[in-house]
Amino acid sequence: MTTEELKLIIEKVIHQKMEFQTIEIKAAHEGSPKRLYDSLSSFSNQDDGGVILFGIDEQSGFKKVGVHDPKALQDKIVEQCNEMVPKIRPLVTVYEEDGLFFVSAEIPPTDIIERPCYYAGKGRMKGSYVRVGQSDEPMTEYEVFSYETYRKKYQEDIRPIERAQLSSLDQNEVNSYLSLLRENKPNLARLEDQQNMTLMSILVDGHPTLSSLLLFCPYPQAFFPQLSIIATSIPGLEMGVVGQDQERFIDNKRIEGSLAEMLAGTLSFVKNNMRTSTSIDPETGTRKDVPDYPVAALREVVLNALVHRDYSMHTEGMPIQILMFTDRIEIKNPGGLYGRISIDQLGKVQPDTRNPVLATALEVLGLTENRYSGIPTIRSAMHEAGNPEPIFEEYRGTFTVTLRKRNSAKTTELLLSKELSREDRSMLEICMEPRTRTELANNFQYKSISYFIKTIINPYIERGLLSMTNPDHPKSPSQKYVTSEKYRHIILQIKEKMIEEE
Repeated sequence: MTTEELKLIIEKVIHQKMEFQTIEIKAAHEGSPKRLYDSLSSFSNQDDGGVILFGIDEQSGFKKVGVHDPKALQDKIVEQCNEMVPKIRPLVTVYEEDGLFFVSAEIPPTDIIERPCYYAGKGRMKGSYVRVGQSDEPMTEYEVFSYETYRKKYQEDIRPIERAQLSSLDQNEVNSYLSLLRENKPNLARLEDQQNMTLMSILVDGHPTLSSLLLFCPYPQAFFPQLSIIATSIPGLEMGVVGQDQERFIDNKRIEGSLAEMLAGTLSFVKNNMRTSTSIDPETGTRKDVPDYPVAALREVVLNALVHRDYSMHTEGMPIQILMFTDRIEIKNPGGLYGRISIDQLGKVQPDTRNPVLATALEVLGLTENRYSGIPTIRSAMHEAGNPEPIFEEYRGTFTVTLRKRNSAKTTELLLSKELSREDRSMLEICMEPRTRTELANNFQYKSISYFIKTIINPYIERGLLSMTNPDHPKSPSQKYVTSEKYRHIILQIKEKMIEEE
């Protein structure tokens, strides 16, 4: 980093009075910080790395205070970087302004094969951190395990289930699969059934594997009760909103069975709970049924969730969730992205496969192509149907796909007019940019800031409409309030719709 770039970062932090996903600030004007391990670990464990900026005091309202001793601080940074596993090689930059010295330490990302990067003094389980917004959070046991899974190439889909026997499988289904194998794979045609079942990981050590139970067992949930899908239709924009008759759910179902049965059951649930309109072609007079969501996109999302979810012991107690709101569907899948792929690379590069045996078996059965075409199909189907772009998100071991309804901005505006008051809307629009206590109190003409926070702002936070920029320190003098992500998305949709109509 050049000194000019460091200067720009300093001005950005001071102007916005907040830290960022890739920027952490430390005062260091009274001496070198004794503990940098959490920030060193969290920045090393994210793909973009991060910058630790020294010489800004958050407690004094992001004031420039400079560092006490630039040389001693650099020595301390290097010392602590050497106590990380693997060791970190920071890039340190020093900048002087009006007699004050500012120091930045650029922390490069650790290669995924070597993650998690952790503090040796605490060990891998307690010394690994992940960056969450502006804070460094200890990694969960599952987050640590997920890196090990990729590094050691664990294959959870073929682990033998000792409680199960060959008799636990539907023999007709197994025989049908073996016949398809012989048709499509000539090298297997001359082998006996037992050999094929071993080679194709239907059996390992004489026991059915997890994938064979999911594919061929009449009721896999007898062994794994939570390897199912929980589908819920909600009468509003958020969980907890009730309908006209005070109902919390319009429909709520646990979908079980084999993977094929869960796929079919989920599609049936969604079709039953979404609206289908009819359009007439003015030239041909042909009638066309148009559902809120294209079935081709829904099928791919659900199939991807079933094939690519994490089936490890850490997540076998977590079902897939299908949440149908009035303006969108959210599909939440246990297990984040696997391997080196990132959100912005989905559908553009060939990913690592978490469950290769399961994916291959589903290809043989004709349920999937196994050609990495799922994400492009979802995007294409949504575009052709006139729906907004699908949203892909990953957060701490959960992968979420959001499909938004056609004309969802208009639908959302109607729902908001019922669920939110004019004052609510005003607050959400103002807080699209982070606002301080003083700014908000002055805007709404409250003289007592503490009273305003207690009676106005805190209820908005409890309702999930607003979020704090620094939730770990609610009383921080630099605290700001911003419209929560989902309502932020709604406000943006409404504004876009208004611009289109103009």
